[in-house]
Amino acid sequence: MSTKLFRSLSSVASTAEINKKYEEAVTKLNTLQSNAQTLEKIRQQRGKRSEQNIPNMIKFVERVGITLDDVDRLSVIHVSGTKGKGSTCAFCESILRHQGYRTGFFSSPHLVEVRERLRINGIPISREKFTEYFWDVFGKLEKTKESAEGDMPAYFAFLTVMALHVFLKEKVDVAIMEVGIGGQFDSTNLIRRPVVCGVSSLGLDHTSILGETIDKIAWHKAGIFKPGVPAFTSSQCREALDVIENRAKEIGCPITTVPPLSIYESNGHSLTLGIAGNMQRQNAALAIQLCKEWTDRRGKDQSNRSPPQVSENQGVQTLPPAVTEGLKQCRWDGRNQRIHKKGITYYLDGAHTLESVQQCIEWFKRASAEESKELGGRVIRILVFNSTGDREANVLIEPLVNCGFDAAVFCPNILFSTINSVACARNKDAMNLTVTKESQLNRVLANMLLFERLAVKRLQQQKHEKEPTETDTNCCEAKRLKLDSDIVEKGDNSVCDLEDCVITKDFPCISSALSWATQGREPNTSTQTIVEIPSTLRNAEHIQILVTGSLHLVGGVLGLIGPD
Repeated sequence: MSTKLFRSLSSVASTAEINKKYEEAVTKLNTLQSNAQTLEKIRQQRGKRSEQNIPNMIKFVERVGITLDDVDRLSVIHVSGTKGKGSTCAFCESILRHQGYRTGFFSSPHLVEVRERLRINGIPISREKFTEYFWDVFGKLEKTKESAEGDMPAYFAFLTVMALHVFLKEKVDVAIMEVGIGGQFDSTNLIRRPVVCGVSSLGLDHTSILGETIDKIAWHKAGIFKPGVPAFTSSQCREALDVIENRAKEIGCPITTVPPLSIYESNGHSLTLGIAGNMQRQNAALAIQLCKEWTDRRGKDQSNRSPPQVSENQGVQTLPPAVTEGLKQCRWDGRNQRIHKKGITYYLDGAHTLESVQQCIEWFKRASAEESKELGGRVIRILVFNSTGDREANVLIEPLVNCGFDAAVFCPNILFSTINSVACARNKDAMNLTVTKESQLNRVLANMLLFERLAVKRLQQQKHEKEPTETDTNCCEAKRLKLDSDIVEKGDNSVCDLEDCVITKDFPCISSALSWATQGREPNTSTQTIVEIPSTLRNAEHIQILVTGSLHLVGGVLGLIGPD
């Protein structure tokens, strides 16, 4: 056997072993997920147990051998918010990395693999390192479990402890920490001395945990503020801003609403952002202020390295080249992301609040229309949707009904309906024990029926607004919507038969849904049996597919189709 061949075979064997150990670590990690019944009890007891989260986190890190003084040594940027906190953190990471700093970034949720939550210099830690660090932390917690009355951290709390362990071991210059849910009682809030805190745009989300009004949610988000630590917030509605400012005053920290991104732009020249979508301008503006505060403080602590300064010229502030490059090169998958394949374009956005869905629709309409002009030929649009948790599906679905989709597809955040060896390996990172399969499928069906009812309502409104002479137009419009059969009057000539209308479909898994939506063009789902494609959808030159409603759904799609 030649030396070259031997090395090649050894490399393959080594990779296989690394992958096997990684999958074993992820399987063990998944045992820390709370099951659906436990989570329901927590929701019913909202607030009664959350006060113990931070004291418990302190115990967990101490059992791993990390003291609060160790945590204090990390130079932390701490960010909460409803919409855009992940994107804001991604911009911060890219800006500071382009300035030469060694960055650590903890985020959630992951899209394809759990190791995405832990990044060093913008790159998810390797499977090998994840496995090593995982067993470091898990082993110590397991060893001390008996003396701690059998207590082990839940999934997110464990990953927070692991993130602190990784960042300390990797000796990062800055640790960018994205809050999981809320802020006040979030696992990340054991951080006592961040360098700077930020709050991105607020909205209604996780209401069963945080409360059903914007002021209650703002109270939780501002809970990450610390005495004397500068805090910055994106522009907020008055009610939310009042709460944020009052909490800052109570805690004793300066609070600043960041200026718009336009103050850094002159002569009609716009900054280029690596993440698409108008809302990203707000996130980028917050990130710039957070990074400036961090580098200013860094410069004071390390006099031998002066921070880059923002210069002013006739009222317009000029950003250093490294900052503009960081904004431009930032990548954050699953947010306003496009992936092109032969005959297909995927538009991926994990929008799951009303405001983020509205932004997603604006982006999709503009980007898909531009692409359609360039393509020529017949182009059809397909929606792939799911919503999870306590989110009100009607709030998310109603704006999507008005987008003129040729078909709407609904599925759970489950990769495959049947498990084989390949599916099993892929499923480990995507496994979700917090909801039952039955409840997911029930939610899918409810979403589909809701879409149909809203479509009927929209059609009826349009019908009443038009003159009787416009019956043909109404009929044409009806062909764009699948109507609920128990609502349609069969003798009404202004409404076409269901067979001629746009069809909604529900599927038991993502793979089946994509196989149908792409009409078998997606090679990674080609093994799936394709349900018959309606004649109105056949023979299209190109298919544009918007995937939205859930980051977990977007992650499942990315895991199947692969990167661009």
